[in-house]
Amino acid sequence: MRQFGNWLYNTFLANWMRRILTLLGLAAAGVLLYVFLPPIGEPESCATGVEKHGGECIGVNGTGYAFGTPEIDKVARAIAKENEEFVGDKPHVTVALMLPLQPDIAAERKQLRSEVQGAYLAQYRANREENTPLLRLVLANPGDAYAQQERVVDQLAGMTDREHGSLRAVTGFNLSLDATEKAIARLTRELHIPVLAGRVSADGLANPEKSSGKDPYPGLARIIPTNRQQAAALASFHGRLKDEETVLVRDRRPHDIYNNSLAQAFSRDESGPPGPKDQTFDSPSITDPGDTGNDFTLIAQNICQSTARYVYFAGRPVHLRLFALKLADVQCRGKKYTIVSGSGAATLDRYMKGDDWARLRGGGTEPVVKVQYAAPGHPAAWSRQLSGKDGAKGGGPAYFTEPKAELDALRSLMSKGSAGDIGPTGLDDSRTMLLYDGTRTIAKAVLLANAQTSGTVPPLKRVSDMWQRIEAVNRVRGTSGWICLTNAGNAYDKPVAVVELNPRTEALEFVGIGWPEGRHQPDECRVPSDTG
Repeated sequence: MRQFGNWLYNTFLANWMRRILTLLGLAAAGVLLYVFLPPIGEPESCATGVEKHGGECIGVNGTGYAFGTPEIDKVARAIAKENEEFVGDKPHVTVALMLPLQPDIAAERKQLRSEVQGAYLAQYRANREENTPLLRLVLANPGDAYAQQERVVDQLAGMTDREHGSLRAVTGFNLSLDATEKAIARLTRELHIPVLAGRVSADGLANPEKSSGKDPYPGLARIIPTNRQQAAALASFHGRLKDEETVLVRDRRPHDIYNNSLAQAFSRDESGPPGPKDQTFDSPSITDPGDTGNDFTLIAQNICQSTARYVYFAGRPVHLRLFALKLADVQCRGKKYTIVSGSGAATLDRYMKGDDWARLRGGGTEPVVKVQYAAPGHPAAWSRQLSGKDGAKGGGPAYFTEPKAELDALRSLMSKGSAGDIGPTGLDDSRTMLLYDGTRTIAKAVLLANAQTSGTVPPLKRVSDMWQRIEAVNRVRGTSGWICLTNAGNAYDKPVAVVELNPRTEALEFVGIGWPEGRHQPDECRVPSDTG
């Protein structure tokens, strides 16, 4: 009887119990997979408004997410606090800061921190000094080299109504690339969202001053001089160089419109006998030197045999550093060089390494190679320009005194810490200054637009219409200089800070001011009719 009972249990009851337990286990596993893993075919969420695509967290967020970049963690949290506690449900507009937010290189992460800090400090100040609507700031990550900008632009397109934050402007844009152009073109042409370009300097990313038809980027404003204007300012600063004294070294890498635009700007006609032909190289990417070092040694040898003393360099900071070292390494009968480049070189000092300075001195005490570039701003510019008798008495022209007062206000805001802990701060690379000025310019446009409309949130087009009103009495007194915009939305005769990487002092030094028009801005920043 016992054997029959065991047979009955093993044959029926035990098998059914195992089946039930198996089914319960599978059901529990399914619930866990559903809860903790995204559905098949859907991207993984990084944070509110941000999804993982191609290993990067792409999207828009204003609730404190730092996109896995520790350098901007504190300032991202400060933005979230301002958005939640100060702005909250009060009447406001949203400004999106569109920058690649997950850079691999330490120098780029530091410059990113400076840029985000500048935008936040402008938001903080505008919210306490301007009338409503307040500014809500969000961070928008288009991926490395803006490669996934289309996803972010899609997201921004859905943020313009009141329910989703009343997006009224997009700023940032720190790299002149084909992908950047596509983002700006779609935002302005198709979506009619105002754009204020932060640091892109390519001439192709600007509306022409005397357009015969529709602007290529309706609603675009820019506060940084184009590469052509920077080259004109440098030429004005240096005086007339002869063609035989100069040579152009340029990167031919495709899809980098900054390099192409800068090369064209430096190819201006110069007097005298012709100098050496252009020296070209092909880099693999913005931050990868590849085997360009070998090319640079050969180029340096050719330049040594020429009459050129000034080298115009159209390339990125990583390659500029390497070229300067290779040029210094080639012993050339005591010949000394000045390399001249554009605003993209503003972070060159952050790429310098231990023995680089000694190499630029050729093993001696005096520089063999110096690097000068056109910076969109420098913290020493205004005090140095006002260091004479008039400046000591508190006088001097308003195009120097007003930017100095604004810069002093920014310094005070940073030093007092009233805006919260935003991490280490600095102004030398001009990035904080430029993003601060850009966001302040947006705040000015929103304020002017709001004064002309009923309600508290102006329409999109009304904001972009205000770009052309920013001049004269409505000029922006920027830390980087007066900002007065032409009818095409371009900064008129914006001053350029000429900055030098000096191997003798192993530091960046302010050298002087260059003006694109060859003279200072007009009184009260009134834009003349013959612009362009």
